[in-house]
Amino acid sequence: MEAKAVAKYLRISPFKIRKLVGAIKGKPVETGLNQLKFMPQKGAGLVEKVLRSAIANADQKEDVDVDNLVISNIIVDQGPTLKRFRARARGRGSRILKRTSHITVILADKAA
Repeated sequence: MEAKAVAKYLRISPFKIRKLVGAIKGKPVETGLNQLKFMPQKGAGLVEKVLRSAIANADQKEDVDVDNLVISNIIVDQGPTLKRFRARARGRGSRILKRTSHITVILADKAA
């Protein structure tokens, strides 16, 4: 049985999130939450929130034991980019790209 949660339009670059995701992918849910709790990055809190949402979604299903869940996959996609500019010398402007992310967490049973 699978459970899934998605967070969209998070104001953090997907490159920063992908660094964190590799550390918890394929691990039991409890271990993943403990690792995310002690990571100092901003993205760790965002991933933890989506992971807790996926656990809550799994808990709603009747035949799922939350203690046996494993983080089977975490997908981090790039969302729309906010384009801003910063004033530069001689009347020029340079582009600033404020990237957004979509995070998808998929949980599965250990046996699966």
